[in-house]
Amino acid sequence: MIHKKGTLELTPEAMQEYGYQVMEAIVQHYTHLNEKKPVALSSREEMDELFLEEAPEQAASPKEVLQLVLDQVMAKSTNVAHPKSYSFVPGPSNFVGAMGDALASGFNIFSGGWAASPAAAELEIVTLNWLLKIFGFPVKKGGGIFTSGGSMANLTAVVTARRVKCGDDFSKAVIYLSDQAHSSNIKAIRILGFRKEQIRIIPTDQEFKFGVNKLKNAIAKDRLEGYQPFCLIATAGTTNTGTVDPLTELAKICKHEDIWFHIDGAYGGAAILGKDGKQLLKGIQKADSLTVDPHKWFYQPYEIGCLLVRNHKWLKSTFTEKPEYLRDVEGNTSEINFYDHGVELTRRFRALKFYMSIKTFGLKEFRRAIDYNMQLAEKVEKKLRKSAHWEVISPATLAVINFRYNPIDKGFSEKKLDALNQLISKKVVESREALLVTTILNKQVVLRMCLINPRTTLQDVEETLALCERFAAESMEK
Repeated sequence: MIHKKGTLELTPEAMQEYGYQVMEAIVQHYTHLNEKKPVALSSREEMDELFLEEAPEQAASPKEVLQLVLDQVMAKSTNVAHPKSYSFVPGPSNFVGAMGDALASGFNIFSGGWAASPAAAELEIVTLNWLLKIFGFPVKKGGGIFTSGGSMANLTAVVTARRVKCGDDFSKAVIYLSDQAHSSNIKAIRILGFRKEQIRIIPTDQEFKFGVNKLKNAIAKDRLEGYQPFCLIATAGTTNTGTVDPLTELAKICKHEDIWFHIDGAYGGAAILGKDGKQLLKGIQKADSLTVDPHKWFYQPYEIGCLLVRNHKWLKSTFTEKPEYLRDVEGNTSEINFYDHGVELTRRFRALKFYMSIKTFGLKEFRRAIDYNMQLAEKVEKKLRKSAHWEVISPATLAVINFRYNPIDKGFSEKKLDALNQLISKKVVESREALLVTTILNKQVVLRMCLINPRTTLQDVEETLALCERFAAESMEK
């Protein structure tokens, strides 16, 4: 099948046949998603037994290798696009976006600088402008960059904030975030070398929102002790509960205190396209920087995160380096080299899938899907509240709902309830019928559903709840 030794090429006929086989597998995957199990369970020993070998010296049949991958790799990976994949943040994806990724990889587009691919750079500018407008950022002055995900976007934001607010000396700099902020923010802060005493984790209120009064007290205390408050990280849609921090109030504090205002909207930011989203996310346009994750609620394939900033010059002044080998490809000031706007020099063409998806379906379809997700979570909440078996711990917020099994006639202790709900999750996952895991809220073990998949139906959720009740009943009988 190899066209010529040493070229790593197949014949045109072999490539076409291989491509058709891959395409057929992807189409079948999307067509029969609901019929598959959402959960993959395998031990390291089982995986080693399947795959562990020395790198082969000799060629193998492309068809056989592909079949091995389809049978043993794809079939043994958790299906995060499945309608009953409720945990963490599902990845619904979409076929057009997947094909965009295939094109970007197939043509192997380098999306770092203008000279390498002006069309790729232009599409990143265009799609970033779409997002700037959606979130109310200044399009002419604002800017941004597509990243691998929210973690890299948050890291890029904190680096930029530190450079703009602190320059080279950040020994006294202090950063503020809530106890519900995403773990990627803490990771970013540690990567950047901030000491533990420079990090302020502010407790949230009863609704899991940033504690504003506690924040004000912390800032005042830090100033009195000679520290430099430089950055505040708010959240627009926490992973645990979907809660949105009081963004407008936090923005006022940041403006008054001359603090960089970063909003981590990796999960909930896309809700701004929904009917109620603008009101829920009021104040998001006041951020200095904003993280959104198109591979979450913009329904894109992994991996594509995004950082938006109010002034594109902040990114360039933070990340630009001028090595000798790039001196001939700088271009003029309007020709953006995105390797000057972030950490990565080598960058894949992430903007393509987002561009193709929006062009193909239109924003109206994305709005419709987001509205459906929000409404589904609210229907689930109503169903849970009408049941004698379930207790809602955190109401449906941006398509996230937290609840626990707590029959009103049993009078279980908190310890018993924690153990029972943990067991329900374990049994459900082991059954492979649904991916439903727990989190901790108010020191209670609760089940958490994230319902951002437009393929998920109320029937899917009802079947999952019935499964949970069955496992609970079986446990109580023992």
